[in-house]
Amino acid sequence: MGEDLRFGRIPITKVSPVVEAGLFPSKAIPGSDIVVGATVFREGHDQLGVSAVLLDPNGTEVQRVRLTPLGLGTDRYEGRLRPPKEGLHSFLIEGWSDLYETWHHNASVKIAAGVDVELMLEEGAVLFSTHAAARPQAERELFVASAERLRNRELPVDERLAAGHSADIRAAVEREPLRDLVTPSRAYPILVEREAAGRGAWYEFFPRSEGASYDPSTAQWTSGNFTTAAKRLPAVAQMGFDVVYLPPIHPIGTSHRKGPNNTLNAGPGDPGSPWAIGAPEGGHDAIHPDLGTFEDFDAFVQRAAELNLEIALDLALQASPDHPWVTEHPEWFTTRVDGSIAYAENPPKKYQDIYPINFDNDPDGIYNEVLRIVLLWVSHGVRIFRVDNPHTKPVQFWEWLIAKVNAKHPDVVFLAEAFTRPAMMHALGRAGFQQSYTYFTWRNTKEELEQYFTEVSRETPAFFRPNFFVNTPDILTEYLQYGGPAAFKVRAVLASMASPLWGIYSGYELYEHVARPGAEEYIDNEKFQYRPRDYEAAEAQGRSLAPFLTRLNEIRRSHPALGDLENLTVHSTTDSATVAFSKHKAGLGEDGQGKDTLIIVVNVDPHSARECTVSLNLEALGLSGEDWNEDGTFWVDDLITGQSWQWGAHNYVRLDAHVEPAHILSVRRTS
Repeated sequence: MGEDLRFGRIPITKVSPVVEAGLFPSKAIPGSDIVVGATVFREGHDQLGVSAVLLDPNGTEVQRVRLTPLGLGTDRYEGRLRPPKEGLHSFLIEGWSDLYETWHHNASVKIAAGVDVELMLEEGAVLFSTHAAARPQAERELFVASAERLRNRELPVDERLAAGHSADIRAAVEREPLRDLVTPSRAYPILVEREAAGRGAWYEFFPRSEGASYDPSTAQWTSGNFTTAAKRLPAVAQMGFDVVYLPPIHPIGTSHRKGPNNTLNAGPGDPGSPWAIGAPEGGHDAIHPDLGTFEDFDAFVQRAAELNLEIALDLALQASPDHPWVTEHPEWFTTRVDGSIAYAENPPKKYQDIYPINFDNDPDGIYNEVLRIVLLWVSHGVRIFRVDNPHTKPVQFWEWLIAKVNAKHPDVVFLAEAFTRPAMMHALGRAGFQQSYTYFTWRNTKEELEQYFTEVSRETPAFFRPNFFVNTPDILTEYLQYGGPAAFKVRAVLASMASPLWGIYSGYELYEHVARPGAEEYIDNEKFQYRPRDYEAAEAQGRSLAPFLTRLNEIRRSHPALGDLENLTVHSTTDSATVAFSKHKAGLGEDGQGKDTLIIVVNVDPHSARECTVSLNLEALGLSGEDWNEDGTFWVDDLITGQSWQWGAHNYVRLDAHVEPAHILSVRRTS
């Protein structure tokens, strides 16, 4: 036949996860479950089998799973692959004629109707005899014995037929089906990156605030530094966070420096915004003198590593008017008709202290300079970068930069801070960003949350990994401003349980909630001033959320189901402010029989008690026979309160926001 045929012997269409027809790889991390699927069909009535095959970077098969049909008439098959290690893997779909199921179906129907009885039994005998030689010895003997019984006319017909579908036979053909007309799809890429690319709890703080002190006699501040900031690291590690993210640590310009609360007139002691990068002391390749030296920074990174913390640095590609680039490379900026350089604007916000870079002016020079800067910080132990406003730079640049960096250092992770249109956010993920900020920050109602959880877990996980930050220095939502302590608990539970990636900005554990009037930002914003905090006093006085955050991160580390993104299922509730979802993961433990399932129920109304009926999709919970009690219920244990209940398909729930606004329920396994 001609080689230009588009369909194989068994048609395979709509393979997933596939990003832009395979132009970009889909994303995964070791041990994560990837939902794979395809629409597969054939002519006639013979039974069909569909498999997914995972290939390692050398093209060697490392896993094969049989896919499950989703429903009659859909021709859609799905299953899960679990890549074991990092690297550029690939997968393909195989469609094939299932010889055993075809015979079994035809024989069962015809023999029951008294049609072609001996013919059907002989066809089964031939099938087993033909394939016996290729089976392991125990199965070979089983196949031969089954063929003999199928041909034994001294036995009743039902016993002869039973020999062809005994439990042992079915187990054997499930392990290794009898396949014909095997048709593979093309192979599609899956990039399996290190765990920090897709799992982790982030904590953001400003080093200059940690250890900062104020002298009322002189009305002067003394900045914190890397040495004083290192004293905060044990507490962050104790809360169970994995990544400490630092805003820019570079010299800050003085021209048009912003004062407290983004005012235009900075006083002599005002430190300025860290995002106004660049001064006579240097630019993106320098450290602010108040924070210390490179030796101090290296010691800070080393101390974090001792506590199993990683340091993430901010990569903010912009410059203050005092940045060395402004005089050395004025062509890297946009010059207006009056000869001035355009400063940054996001109407109505104006950033007179920041010059954006024009990436179309000398792209070779700009691209290579940024690559040099990133590799410099990589050489100082940084393997994670939070990128400021990547959507204001060309996507092509990010594809180039991330590919260049990851070619030398595949363990480097980039987080996109891109609160912008979906098309751009998704394009950045395709271009190589390992994770991204999200709209979660503004999804507060039941309807909004259910829709968004479904979107990020089912529609976009192949190229978009959501990092659910609950707040940032720029974002203090009305929900947190007016929701009281319950709101802080609610958002932390939703973020930490729904996504394998989540984060907080310091002060969240102290319930900081006062906004600058008319803005969705903190008053006395830390972006423009020092803000030391007494965490120990707050915790001693019972005014800290730190113990609750610690418990959430403990639960995350103890339950493998929470480490995956694509296993989230939304469940029905009868209340307009109660959200229920579950996470399930099977195939755990050395024997592959372990299961982990959590049910999360949250009252998203922080001001009241809510009650409702939660109706569960029991199939999504992976319950087996031994998990059920005799009365048709199963046990769940609340990982927050320690209480236990017997649950079933429909369950009464009452959650008082002023007591505990959420249940985090672990399904008790008896096996």
